[in-house]
Amino acid sequence: MRALLPTVSALLLSIGILVTGNGLQWTLIPVRASILAFDPIEIGLLGSSYYLGFALGCILGGRVIQRVGHIRTFTALTAIASTVAMLHALTSNPMAWWALRSITGFCFAGLYLVIESWLNERATNDNRGLVMGIYTMINLSVTIVGQMMLTLGDPADFPLFALASILISLAAVPVALTAARPPARLMESRLRPVKLYTGSPVGVVGVLLAGVATGAFWSLGPAYAIAFGANTSEIAIFMSITVLGGALVQWPIGRLSDAFDRRIVVIGLCGIGVFAALILALANIEERVVTAILVAAFGASAMPLYAICAAHAFDHIETQDTVETSSGLLLANGIGAIAGPIAAAFFMGPLGPGGLFIATAGAHLMLAAFVIWRIRTSHPVPREERSEFDLSTTAPTMVALMPLEKESD
Repeated sequence: MRALLPTVSALLLSIGILVTGNGLQWTLIPVRASILAFDPIEIGLLGSSYYLGFALGCILGGRVIQRVGHIRTFTALTAIASTVAMLHALTSNPMAWWALRSITGFCFAGLYLVIESWLNERATNDNRGLVMGIYTMINLSVTIVGQMMLTLGDPADFPLFALASILISLAAVPVALTAARPPARLMESRLRPVKLYTGSPVGVVGVLLAGVATGAFWSLGPAYAIAFGANTSEIAIFMSITVLGGALVQWPIGRLSDAFDRRIVVIGLCGIGVFAALILALANIEERVVTAILVAAFGASAMPLYAICAAHAFDHIETQDTVETSSGLLLANGIGAIAGPIAAAFFMGPLGPGGLFIATAGAHLMLAAFVIWRIRTSHPVPREERSEFDLSTTAPTMVALMPLEKESD
């Protein structure tokens, strides 16, 4: 591990700075959109646009890297993402913002692809879990830091957009100056959705509906908080508590799923998510502490769903199919995240801000119903045949997606 650290330390530093800037953007942009009087549909489309760009980046980003290399791709995409961050402050046109968020999503897909393919090539089978575990925890930690940076200025003014842009720009420096050799090749994966679903229906449907719930929350959570009178600091805390709630339970929930049928754990998480969401949607809660507890419970139920459903999918595959499965699950999650903000925005129109959590409760209810049906029609994977839960493996992992292939290939 000591020999590995000098070759990946620059990458980890870059991702820390990069995700901090992106974490700030994720909260700042919907807050600024609310200040500009965007309606819920327009704000929801901001989140959907990001994930649409991200999905396109999963498919096309690998071609850019293969053409110009990892370091040039990273520096170019950080320059574009940095520029786009500031452009939001120069226009109040929703359509322009949708385009900018799509570009940001595309850039970040390419940036994650550079970082993760580099880390995976440097890691060995003995230390890959440790390396990717550190990487995952850095992502979770600095996302909270970025969200709390919202308190450093007024979202109605320019400086916070400039700060996000500066952070994204600075992320290029460690990678551009590293003496470490870039990867010789890019991780690639085939897309075979029918094979993926046939192997693990709960895994695919689970990550898709988890994307619906979390995509809706990331896109419209700040708008919900604003509608209930939250100030800038309270919005930042509201969003950060959700991430913290999810981060704290990822590992213990994962280990619990090792001991029992993972599908039972998924149903339990969905139940908690529905309970917390419905109270947040229907109750007029004036006490901020109660709201914080409920949103932490929502985060603790919604955020681990991807990892548990991914672990369930990995229980059903051969070792050689791990990368293909991971990339397919990531794309399914992205498709759900594209749909989630739009669906939640439609609920928020007639129902008010609580419509956000009506939508997330609906996604969790659909997942719970599907899993119950699967439990009644299929047997659980024997405990001795399950893969051990590993957060570094079950976290979303970027690979270059190749064109769709026939299932007989």
